[in-house]
Amino acid sequence: MTKLLIPILLTDRLRLRAPVEGDFPVYQRLMTSQRACFMGGPFDIQEAWGLFCHDIACWSLFGHGALMIDIMTTGECVGQVGINHGPLFPEKELGWFLYDGFEGFGYATEASVALRDWARDTLGVRNLVSYIDCDNAASARVAIRLGAVLDLDAPRQDPEDFVYRHN
Repeated sequence: MTKLLIPILLTDRLRLRAPVEGDFPVYQRLMTSQRACFMGGPFDIQEAWGLFCHDIACWSLFGHGALMIDIMTTGECVGQVGINHGPLFPEKELGWFLYDGFEGFGYATEASVALRDWARDTLGVRNLVSYIDCDNAASARVAIRLGAVLDLDAPRQDPEDFVYRHN
């Protein structure tokens, strides 16, 4: 069996790495909490596990997927960034989330730039979108910092989502 190569991406402050089983308890806490409302949740444990597995399976299916965001100096996992695809996503989506207490430090922007640029340079991905809940102002600000623009005509999984296009 061929081992799937999931990249490790480094920024000035962050290490982006493959999800491992040990990441699931914190992921589950987020996805089963009210904080997951911006991602279609909260979810039950089975749904959270399915989403976690989807994030990993995308690597085998599409050559991209989710990476956990670790602070390099402490090794602490603060969230996730990913490129999602498949029947749940009309287009390839650049998405991110941070665990409680890690917002406001620029981690989502820094991790998203690294993954976006890797996808462009390594895979030739030229078009990504971010689906953002209409009430999620913090994620909209991240998308704008990334240079994405609102695309009112883009297909969306949820008609209430805003779609920000990264060109």
